[in-house]
Amino acid sequence: MSVEVVTFGCRLNAAESEVIRREATRAGFNDTVVVNTCAVTAEAVRQARQTIRALRRHRPQAKIIVTGCAAQTEPQAFAAMPETDRVLGNGEKLSGAGWAMARAAFAVDGSPKAIVNDIMAVKETAPHLIDTFTGRARAFVQVQNGCDHRCTFCIIPFGRGNSRSVPMGAVVADVRRLVANGYREIVLTGVDITSYGGELPGAPKLGALVKQILKHVPDLQRLRLSSIDSVEADRALLDAIADEPRLMPHLHLSLQSGDDLILKRMKRRHDRAAAIAFCRRLRQLRPDIVFGADLIAGFPTESEEMFRRSLDLVEECGLTYLHVFPFSSRPGTPAARMPQLTSAIVRERARRLRETGALALRRHLDGEIGARRRVLVESECAGRTEQFTAMKLRAASPPGAIVECTVGSHDGRQLLMA
Repeated sequence: MSVEVVTFGCRLNAAESEVIRREATRAGFNDTVVVNTCAVTAEAVRQARQTIRALRRHRPQAKIIVTGCAAQTEPQAFAAMPETDRVLGNGEKLSGAGWAMARAAFAVDGSPKAIVNDIMAVKETAPHLIDTFTGRARAFVQVQNGCDHRCTFCIIPFGRGNSRSVPMGAVVADVRRLVANGYREIVLTGVDITSYGGELPGAPKLGALVKQILKHVPDLQRLRLSSIDSVEADRALLDAIADEPRLMPHLHLSLQSGDDLILKRMKRRHDRAAAIAFCRRLRQLRPDIVFGADLIAGFPTESEEMFRRSLDLVEECGLTYLHVFPFSSRPGTPAARMPQLTSAIVRERARRLRETGALALRRHLDGEIGARRRVLVESECAGRTEQFTAMKLRAASPPGAIVECTVGSHDGRQLLMA
């Protein structure tokens, strides 16, 4: 049997899972399941551990290898699981050498289960040269990895290391190859993509990268960005959003809270007014743009009044898609040492924030009725518009195709074709 990869977490993990599958196969693994974990919340780690146990029950003969951010930050905890055969760090999971080490370790009795090195020692990110993404209509291109910021709630820098970028020419070549292989939409991914280029010669920014991709890959029909930090958005990026119709009118923002004191305690670099002004400015530049956002409910010390400012931010920024995180204390982070709210309060605030997000989505769907949209087909009868709105189609089309259609109605979650 071949190598199977079970992926948790972000789009960057999804992109890296394709590299993992390729490199593990090249190293000679078979009948192997690789669990590519996420560490962003305690719940994500719990789900990974639960999945590993279930895999062992259903695949008793398979090799189970655990990698990803949770494996990097908690290697011994995963190595202690009897269901796990090996633990491979984030610095090793994408290289042939890393998988060769894992392969060799199976041949040596008593060898350590965990092959996890210092992620902070990794200084470069190379292009991964992926040709296809199994079961996906769009392709992902990693342009950056790691993060130099230290938000008080976030464990990810300790799983990913410091920020490092893929050289611009390599990114353009990667996009060109994927487009030649039939992909109509490319998503640029990373941990903190608006920090792109800071350590590269000449320190090019994300806006310059976007413009170079669109200039040098004219056959690319749709370019999309993953989550961005609005405070780092450069002038060239704003110009591209305003002037480049092939850059999709959808941005996912790392906002986290609508209260200024909580933002300071999170060690975020923007305030409430800046977030609102950014969204207002982008709508002036691109009237059809929509925004998603990450928001944390129940951060330590958050009062009801502070939380209400996050609820109000949904309307004031005109957010459409909310990714709500109930606050999750991550050991080793400053926020874990702050006065915690009860789990009941955290859950209740997360519920209210999700309800507010559902109402915002419904308003967006109402406004789409009668619009003409070009839908990237993800499955036979479903896809997403330019604004990343889910849409159900009347007739089957091949995944990856772009279908132009009119919005007739919606069901509260997705648009329905007229």
